[in-house]
Amino acid sequence: MSKPELENLARIGKLVAESPSAREFSGLLASGNARLADAKREVNSLASRFDLAYNAAHAFALAALRWHGYRSDNRYLVFQSLPHTLGLEMPLCRILAKAHEMRNLAEYEGHLEIGERFLVDLIAAADAVKTAATKLPVPKS
Repeated sequence: MSKPELENLARIGKLVAESPSAREFSGLLASGNARLADAKREVNSLASRFDLAYNAAHAFALAALRWHGYRSDNRYLVFQSLPHTLGLEMPLCRILAKAHEMRNLAEYEGHLEIGERFLVDLIAAADAVKTAATKLPVPKS
């Protein structure tokens, strides 16, 4: 995990340095866990499962960023930081970037075309972020 990249993003105003919070970190993990569990429930619609998986991945990724002492209002940047916060590989980040684009189309233009295969990949990506994020110790506040 590389902090210089995060420091550079803070220096140019893309991230804000802020001390980690045990309560926030634990809350984000709990939120991610609940959403990911619901995303795996096949009784839910594809659109709901997509939304739940996307937001679960975001909660886990934000928990990792917060653990490192940074915050971002930019959801995409939270996902782009994963190689530096959790050491995750770029193929996984590309799935999350695609999900982010799809989420924006759904949120801002009312258009969502989600395939079962992509949903499976997104849930697997969210699981990978969860696995890495839950290995981080709860920060001391």
